Amino acid sequence: MTGRTLLFVGGLHRSGTTVVGRLLAGHPQVSGLRGTGVPEDEGQHLQDVYPPAARFGGPGRFGFSSEAHLDESSPLATSDARRRLLDAWAPYWDGDGPVLLEKSPPNLVRTRFLQELFPDARFLIVVRHPIAVSLATEKWGKPWTGMRSGALVRHWLVCHERLMADAPHLRRLMVVRYEDLIADPDTWMSRVHEFAGVRPLPPAEHLDPGPNERYLERWSQRRRQLLRSVYLDRVTRRYEERVNRFGYSLTAPEAAPGPAVALAT
Repeated sequence: MTGRTLLFVGGLHRSGTTVVGRLLAGHPQVSGLRGTGVPEDEGQHLQDVYPPAARFGGPGRFGFSSEAHLDESSPLATSDARRRLLDAWAPYWDGDGPVLLEKSPPNLVRTRFLQELFPDARFLIVVRHPIAVSLATEKWGKPWTGMRSGALVRHWLVCHERLMADAPHLRRLMVVRYEDLIADPDTWMSRVHEFAGVRPLPPAEHLDPGPNERYLERWSQRRRQLLRSVYLDRVTRRYEERVNRFGYSLTAPEAAPGPAVALAT
C-alpha cells in the first residue's frame, strides 16, 4: 500500500457511519471494502487480529467491556498484526484510489491501536445525538435483552468519553456530527474529502433529516407518559451534564447542537 492512505471510519452503531462510509466510498479516489459477504462490508468481520464488537455484546454494549478498548500498549499491536489486517482487507478494496477506506463502528474505541499499526492513518468519527442512537439501537433488542434508554445513553457516554481521552494521542482525527452533516451535506462532505486528502465533490445522495427528528420526537412523547416520564427524568438528571459536554441535551433534544467542548478538533 505504498503511497496510499488508510482512512478508518468509526462511531457507534446507528450513528451514521454506514451513510458516511457509503458517501466516501462513492468518491473516485477512495477504495472501499465491497463484496465481502459480511454485514455492512465492515472490516472488523473480515479479520482475526482483534475481536469484533459482537464478542463484547454488540451494539449498545460493546463499549462497556474494557477489553474492547485497544491502544498502543496492546500486545496485539505487532507488525504481524498489521500484515494480517492488510492481507484480510486487500482483496476487497474496490479500486486503486489513493485512499483505502475501512468502516467499522468499534473503530471508535480502537483509534490508538490502529494508529500504532498504521502511523499515517486518518480517523473519521461520526457522532449522533445520544437519544437518536439509543432509540435506534433499542429497536434491535428484545424485551429481555436489557436495552433500555438509560443503559444505552450510558453506553454512548462511555464510548465517546473514551474517544475524548484518546483524541490527544491521535495525529489525524476528524469528528463529524451527524446533525451537521444532514443540515449542510455539501459543506461537510467537502470538509471530509479535504481531510481524507481527495478533491471535494458534492454528496452523491440526498440525506434525509426525518429519521433523526422522529427519534427526538419519540423521546419527547415518552416523557409525556406518566410511568416512562419518571424513568426518563431520572436518566436525564443523571446524564444531562455529561451529554452537554458533547453539545447535546436530553432536556431539550430538539435544540440545535451546541459547541462540542469535549471533542473540539
